[in-house]
Amino acid sequence: MPLSDIRLETDRLILRVPCAEDFDAFAEMQAHPDAARFIGGHVTRAEAWRRFLWQPGAWLVQGFGMFGVVEKSSGLWMGQIGPWKPEGWPGNEIGYGFHPRAWGKGYATEAGTAAIDWAFANLGWDDIIHCIDPGNIASQNVAKRLGSLMKGPGKLPPPFQDVVVDVWGQTREAWFARRNGSAA
Repeated sequence: MPLSDIRLETDRLILRVPCAEDFDAFAEMQAHPDAARFIGGHVTRAEAWRRFLWQPGAWLVQGFGMFGVVEKSSGLWMGQIGPWKPEGWPGNEIGYGFHPRAWGKGYATEAGTAAIDWAFANLGWDDIIHCIDPGNIASQNVAKRLGSLMKGPGKLPPPFQDVVVDVWGQTREAWFARRNGSAA
């Protein structure tokens, strides 16, 4: 299937492979001190371009990566979410970062549910994690709403070995038990 055909829809959002038209909003997010605080820190537009290319590159090389998240009603890019597994990563991550205009609307949970469903259906993963800075309460709350539990401190590979993260996660079995309304 061509990457351009990969598209998920929720009630309010479209999740699709990132494309060039997402870059301006991505660069805004990467330049915003609060939005970028826990995803490597805010950067210039030129540095944001390099970061932006990570996800389309992941899709081409690995066959998966984070989705660009677009609000249906406005057509605006809201953020990115989805499978992420760089070399040496501590697990199969569902990562996320959202533009400030998306905050407080439940978009991360809505998009996260679709992204986790997609990852389990298409990647053969038995579990997922989220690597979250211990001070990032908003991301911890998203992880909790998605059903993940804090597993303990994590270790990232170089050049991120000094970044402090807690690993949150859940198994495929726990995810589907929760989605089906039963106890895991």
